[in-house]
Amino acid sequence: MKYATLLIAAVLLVGAAAFAADGDKDKGTDKPAAKTDYFQPSEVKTSGTVRIGWSSISYNAVAGTLIVHPKGWDDAAGESKDKDKGAGTKNPTAEASMFYVAYFRKGVDPSTRPITFIYNGGPGSSTVWLHMGAFGPKRVITNNDTHTPAAPYKLVDNQDSLLDASDLVFIDAPGTGFSRIAGKDKEKEFYGVDQDAHAFASFIQQFLSKYGRWNSPKYLFGESYGTPRSAVLVNELENDDSIDFNGVMLLSQILNFDLSIDGPEGNPGMDLPYELALPTYAATAWYHHKLPGTPPTDMVAFVHQVEHFAMTDYARALEIGNSLDPKRRMAIANKLHDYTGLPVSYILKANLRIDGGEFEKNLDGSADLTTGRLDTRFLGPTLDPLSKESEYDPQSSAISSAYVSAFNNYVRTDLKYGMGMTYKPLIDIYQSWDYKHAQPNSDRKRDMRLNVMPDLANAMKQNPDLKIMLNGGYFDLATPYYEGWYEMHHLPIPPSLQGNIEYHYYQSGHMVYANEASLKQLHDNAVAFIKATDNVK
Repeated sequence: MKYATLLIAAVLLVGAAAFAADGDKDKGTDKPAAKTDYFQPSEVKTSGTVRIGWSSISYNAVAGTLIVHPKGWDDAAGESKDKDKGAGTKNPTAEASMFYVAYFRKGVDPSTRPITFIYNGGPGSSTVWLHMGAFGPKRVITNNDTHTPAAPYKLVDNQDSLLDASDLVFIDAPGTGFSRIAGKDKEKEFYGVDQDAHAFASFIQQFLSKYGRWNSPKYLFGESYGTPRSAVLVNELENDDSIDFNGVMLLSQILNFDLSIDGPEGNPGMDLPYELALPTYAATAWYHHKLPGTPPTDMVAFVHQVEHFAMTDYARALEIGNSLDPKRRMAIANKLHDYTGLPVSYILKANLRIDGGEFEKNLDGSADLTTGRLDTRFLGPTLDPLSKESEYDPQSSAISSAYVSAFNNYVRTDLKYGMGMTYKPLIDIYQSWDYKHAQPNSDRKRDMRLNVMPDLANAMKQNPDLKIMLNGGYFDLATPYYEGWYEMHHLPIPPSLQGNIEYHYYQSGHMVYANEASLKQLHDNAVAFIKATDNVK
């Protein structure tokens, strides 16, 4: 992932019996949190209202932190039982302070009120994106597919907040946002697939106890790297902690990193990434009017046609490899030209295999403009006209300032939290992230490209009532929508459990909510999913 994190962080939304029907007496405090000690549990309460549809919803908000420790931590003895160092090894300082913002609807019974834990990913991303763009009670306005001008930015009531269906908890991963890590081997203890999932599991358990939500219908919502986090997390919560969830909502999914279109040339012989990204290339070429001839009027029907070609003629041609007949090679190149607009000569030079960065750099056909990665509807000036591939993401550059600036103002002005503290929207931890993962029913971490499909499959088999909602954007090249579809159709689960998965796709990118029409659709689909699975009679 070359340019930025996958943007899948999380912000916690606090909901609790303490703020139930008569919670109006808690008007909050006018005093901002003055502490700069990140490793003391904190809690600042405020309240507000938001109009969603025809209803005005009153809510209590809590911004605060909970302290979590690495797996093996003995909360009585204050020690970590590290298998590599021997049981009982003293490690009292390894800890993470995890920041959250929770929103609880007033006047409802918390015992039957759904609660959704929300996070972005990266790894290394805070949850500012889902908080300020998707489901929080306030939303920042950004341009649909062009660069949003500098401040002042416009913050509005979010009519598509999920507060009409669920209490919300936005969680920042350790080290991001106002979350921090400290102590001996702190990066080793928290920056990794399994370490990260355990921190979130510990956080969720503490949150359920603190706010009396153990009997509430429970949901996870993760974006980008938040989707593999969700797979590992729901499996750990169910099987290590005996906490079943009603549903998991996945946005911009990647569970098997062998399928990523970022750098597949480093894994020769694995051609699936090229096949699974092709429908997104085609949708992008359609959007930017780069298709040769008369463009199709129905984009969705067009990409379905490309999906079929990708998994049949294109897949068979790539399987043959260097033995492919020259005439067939030319026929495939011509078809790829029809679907992507890229020159036949370039496609042949690339050996029929174009990765994401190469497509972003070359779609426009000039040296001046580069296509977005997180959202290919965006274009931006090319940094280096002589480069082989794109060197940055125009979509990330177009909207990040609006999200970060709006949240920094909102958290201090409305939520009364964060004075004297620094909010970190993104941290660079790719080099130190531990991708080794112990799959279900194995104590051994595998040193291979991450694949958490077995984790989600195991969670679904252990809890056959668990429902999954997959959401993807047609213009997402960070995690192409068809890659997620492919993963779900190859989960090692019985055919009967395939019916527990529903699919939704949007004419938007990685952050589907950056398109206002898609945000509305995402909200409506999530509300319907929650209402169908909350088990409330």
